[in-house]
Amino acid sequence: MAFEELRAAALMLLEEVEKDPEDKHILLEQLREKVSEMRTLGLQVPNDLLRFVDQLEQEEADDMFDNMPV
Repeated sequence: MAFEELRAAALMLLEEVEKDPEDKHILLEQLREKVSEMRTLGLQVPNDLLRFVDQLEQEEADDMFDNMPV
């Protein structure tokens, strides 16, 4: 898959995260797969995509502790 196709697929996943934040964890995994695929093909992963994945991972980690009893 060419770089532009992978980037377009990743951007579509980002749009899905914005539309349906309830499925963020599923979409985050799909984004991770796209990033991994780019790296496997030796393509440079766009910094904005990496920052967004990092942000989603941080939000997911923060959400994990929202329901913890104190």
